Amino acid sequence: MKRRLVYLLSFVLLATGIGKFGGAAYIHAKAGLAQVLLRAAWAQTLANASPQPPWPGADTWPVARLRIAPARIDEIVLANASGHALAFGPTHVSSSANPGAAGNSVIIAHRDTHFRFLQYLSLGDRITVQTRDGIEHRFAITATYVADSRTALIDYTTPRPRLTLVTCYPFDAVQPGGPLRYIVEANLIDDLSASSGLKITSTSG
Repeated sequence: MKRRLVYLLSFVLLATGIGKFGGAAYIHAKAGLAQVLLRAAWAQTLANASPQPPWPGADTWPVARLRIAPARIDEIVLANASGHALAFGPTHVSSSANPGAAGNSVIIAHRDTHFRFLQYLSLGDRITVQTRDGIEHRFAITATYVADSRTALIDYTTPRPRLTLVTCYPFDAVQPGGPLRYIVEANLIDDLSASSGLKITSTSG
């Protein structure tokens, strides 16, 4: 606990200092530094098999670890897909399935920080999600597409385990927000033989 407080103090001081150099730099530093605290909380979560807040007073906690080897991605996923939690890392939509369980597990993050890498993923890339019981669930990307959030709906009740990663689109947008979303769908490796095959679906609303 003492070490966690030291990390927290360092995080606050560094983030505050970097904030003076500009909003964009501050946002990236905040997202990156938060992952240091989140990794410590995730280690405790695995050890205790129960949720561990990343810092005192946090209203979110780590629920999974997301890794993509080719892209060198290693992110801690937080509970509660709120704007506050999104500032610190990818977040799990609580109304969707848990990773690896039957149904569609939906994880969202900002396009300019933690999910910027989505644009570089390819069909068939492997994604590993570790849950707090220590089990690793392996998925393969089966589709990527752009959808309009005003009309498109994500099905949470897929018969087999699915992982869906969502971020805003386009990635190089000057202004944040907008209705378009970039979506990456991946099926559990064991279920790929039951799918209709790998394919890319591309729509614009």
